Amino acid sequence: MPEPLFDAAAVARRALPLLDLTDLGDTCTTPQVDALCREARGSGVAAICVWPQFVSQGVRALAGSGVRVATVINFPAGGEDLERAVEDTAEAIDDGAAEIDLVLPYRALQRGDRETARALVEAVRDVCRRTCLKVILETGTLAEPELIRAAARLALEAGADFVKTSTGKSPVSATPEAAEAMLGVIRALPEGRRAGLKVSGGLRRVADAAAYLALADRIMGPDWVSPATFRLGASSLVGDLKAALGEPA
Repeated sequence: MPEPLFDAAAVARRALPLLDLTDLGDTCTTPQVDALCREARGSGVAAICVWPQFVSQGVRALAGSGVRVATVINFPAGGEDLERAVEDTAEAIDDGAAEIDLVLPYRALQRGDRETARALVEAVRDVCRRTCLKVILETGTLAEPELIRAAARLALEAGADFVKTSTGKSPVSATPEAAEAMLGVIRALPEGRRAGLKVSGGLRRVADAAAYLALADRIMGPDWVSPATFRLGASSLVGDLKAALGEPA
């Protein structure tokens, strides 16, 4: 996708409140989560996204800030152990998680087993009665637009509040083509049914945020994007956004 001309500061002001500031590194530590929470407080992002073992730490550090704490379930492999996913989700919610980012059993979908994928999402949805559920489709692996659309429809029919592009752990993460396919499914939802999109994986520059914001505006309308409907999952992006605003990274 060619990069259009854009006002970097305006994009940064718009994008920062949409960020899910993320640390899902394999060697993430308690001090790193403390630093992530300080960054989140100072930047006014929507949420942090951390491993389940750091949820309670994040909740304590961000109390009163308005920044939500998200965590990942069935991550990153997208396995098919329904009971484990439900147990892990319940524990994370007990620890204070406000948002659950669940990996769809996308390999089941690839082999035509829609029911296994649907059942896991529905079971986790039952636990997330008052908790935002984002379902990660791993679009870089699904690859084909029609399969991505099918995964998005399945997740939303099973009760997802958001569909999310990627874990960030696959060779191909978010792409404009995948985001466009997912937004098309969201736009086709019945009147009164609201759902959101989280773009995650590979976002590093203001230009990346600008491209996805422009895509959402084109498909969903200029008033659609808000933290309740659109998120950008990234950590490396925050420095570039702050630089565009003339703030220290």
